Amino acid sequence: MSDKKHIAILGSTGSIGTQALDVVRKQSEHFEVEVLTSNNNADLLIQQAIEFTPNAVVIGDVSKLDYVRNALSSAHVKVFAGEEALAEIVEMDQIDMVLTALVGYAGLKPTLRAIKAGKHIALANKETLVVAGELVTALAREKAVNIYPVDSEHSAIFQCMAGEWHNPIEKIYLTASGGPFRGKDRVFLSTVKKEQALKHPNWDMGAKITIDSASLMNKGLEMIEARWLFNLHPDQIDVIVHPQSIIHSIVQFQDGSMKAQMGLPDMKLPIQYALGYPQRLRSDFPRFDFAQYAALTFEKPDPSTFRNLGIAIDAMKKGGNMPCIINAANEIAVAAFLKDQIGFLEMSDMIEECTNKISFVPHPGYEEYVATDTETRKLALELIPA
Repeated sequence: MSDKKHIAILGSTGSIGTQALDVVRKQSEHFEVEVLTSNNNADLLIQQAIEFTPNAVVIGDVSKLDYVRNALSSAHVKVFAGEEALAEIVEMDQIDMVLTALVGYAGLKPTLRAIKAGKHIALANKETLVVAGELVTALAREKAVNIYPVDSEHSAIFQCMAGEWHNPIEKIYLTASGGPFRGKDRVFLSTVKKEQALKHPNWDMGAKITIDSASLMNKGLEMIEARWLFNLHPDQIDVIVHPQSIIHSIVQFQDGSMKAQMGLPDMKLPIQYALGYPQRLRSDFPRFDFAQYAALTFEKPDPSTFRNLGIAIDAMKKGGNMPCIINAANEIAVAAFLKDQIGFLEMSDMIEECTNKISFVPHPGYEEYVATDTETRKLALELIPA
């Protein structure tokens, strides 16, 4: 019997998915690809399926089913399509771990189905815990499923906690690069275009997460995710801007001691750590050279200029369905900004208006989360200027 870990990669054609497959190429003695999925990038999905010969693939866009099926007719790969197929495929007996690398709210349903089926989760989709963190973590405990964080910041906290799980956390610091607009004021931000916002200084990421990083919404969402991953109170979570992106996050213990995880900004490292846990697999990733960094600097974020961070912090403290509201509104706002329909600062206006108008539910179940998401998206779309 093979000792390889059989993995499903949901969102294999995106930024995290393609980097995960880079890891699998280098670590082929440790990992076997069982399932690959893509929303609509049929050509890359076909290319990946031919190379990795998974048991099955899912294309989200049902209209592309025949195209993918015909292309893979001689590859002995099962082909499915649609949202329900994506949720069902994670239940396959052969799968040991599901890497959820989908963008946004779409990751919630298949992640819940995978947990119910007893599959361990490598989570790159922070929105799953932002939207329904209480529900997801309770289900994971019930099913004895581990959730391994893939976000670099949460991976850093997870790595710092190795050997320390019996020691209470006093506080964590999530580091932020500050994005491309660090130090800029609201006058500057009022005129920025998507081309500027998509130029992240340190990380190579997909468009949505890059815009979230520029607005600091990404850091707010990460705070909410950390709350549920590490069972923390909102007051135990802080953000510090660290422009060099070498320290990926910090844990402070009750004796005042602090642990930090460091390394060059490369998402393949946290991906490999999550997939390979508890082993640290040997890699040829570039190594950090202290001589090339004369100083590592830190500064406070500015939530009055970058209002998305403040909105997210307020949502984290209020709880209930409020994080679900800001997530849905933000997804619509980012899409509108990328289409030049609204300005950079108007994203915050749209999100804030949704938090004021959508009904607050203090203890939502799954159906309430779905209803909140649907209602918020409808309102947010109506707020986009004609």
